[in-house]
Amino acid sequence: MEPRPGTLLVSSPELLDPNFADAVILLIDADDNGALGVVLNQPTPVLVADVLESWRDLVDAPEVLHKGGPVATDGALAVARLRDPGDEPVGFQRCFADIGLVDLDSPTELLEGGISSMRIFAGYAGWGAEQLEAEIEEGSWYVVPAEAGDIFREDATTLRRDVLRRQPGDLAWASTRPVDPMLN
Repeated sequence: MEPRPGTLLVSSPELLDPNFADAVILLIDADDNGALGVVLNQPTPVLVADVLESWRDLVDAPEVLHKGGPVATDGALAVARLRDPGDEPVGFQRCFADIGLVDLDSPTELLEGGISSMRIFAGYAGWGAEQLEAEIEEGSWYVVPAEAGDIFREDATTLRRDVLRRQPGDLAWASTRPVDPMLN
């Protein structure tokens, strides 16, 4: 599967970067210039209300910031789902299907009736031109389709395992593979 907006990157045991150990990344943008995504399964203990108080009532449970990735960790990205796919509120930029980015500088009143789910990420994961493709080719990432429930899941503890288990063929077996197969 090609990496494109709306697909998931699931880290393989071959990926050695500790920022992405057991990570599931939602790709938000991917083209010839590079790719951008957010890690779905790394919540922080920091409450959204403590850092972006005006957005506290619009984020899904748990109402915490999530580590989006190691790039620009002092900034925030908000990913949301439209309530009505035919009606985009001011401050929402569609990325794929009914999912898009929310401009956190927008007044919350402009978005509260137009989005049904939202998650805020500190930082993001980014790749330059051909970098992600090289990492996929070397076996660091599995590229799989996302399902609606993956993005705004309340408990993402088992997200990596669950995403891999629903894949066809041998990829489902990767959900139980230890980091070092020699220890099996």
